[in-house]
Amino acid sequence: AGERAPVQVVTAAESEGLMNGLEASHGTKDLSTAKNLAVTMTINAEERKSGKEFEYHAHRDHVFQVLDGMTRYEVGGAPKNARETKPGEWLAPDSEGFKVFELKKGDMLLIPRMTPHKRITEERVTLLLISATTPS
Repeated sequence: AGERAPVQVVTAAESEGLMNGLEASHGTKDLSTAKNLAVTMTINAEERKSGKEFEYHAHRDHVFQVLDGMTRYEVGGAPKNARETKPGEWLAPDSEGFKVFELKKGDMLLIPRMTPHKRITEERVTLLLISATTPS
C-alpha cells in the first residue's frame, strides 16, 4: 500500500520567515515535504507579473490565499484556441465570458479543475497555493 506520508506542521513563525524571504527574492517555495501526497502547499511571492494565457487542469484543484498584497484573477468562461501542453494540462490565449476577482490580504479563491484561470499582479502579492491532484 506504500508508506504513509508524515504529518507536517508549518508554524506561523516559519511561514512568516518564508514570506519575508520570498518577498525579497520574488520566488516560490514548496512547503510540502512528502512527495507521495495528492496535496501540495506552496508560497509564492511576485511583483508586477501577469499570466500570458489562461491555464486549466484535468486533475488538479487549486485554493489560493493572499497572505500579503493584492492580485487579480480572471476565472472561468469558455477557453478559445486552447492547446494541450501535456496530458491533462491546457493553455488558452483567451477565455470568453471570464469573471474578474480582485483579491487582497486574507482573501481565498477556490478554482476547481477544468476552470480556466489567469493571475495579473500589478504591484505585489504573496500567496499560499494549495493544489489537490487526483490520478488520471
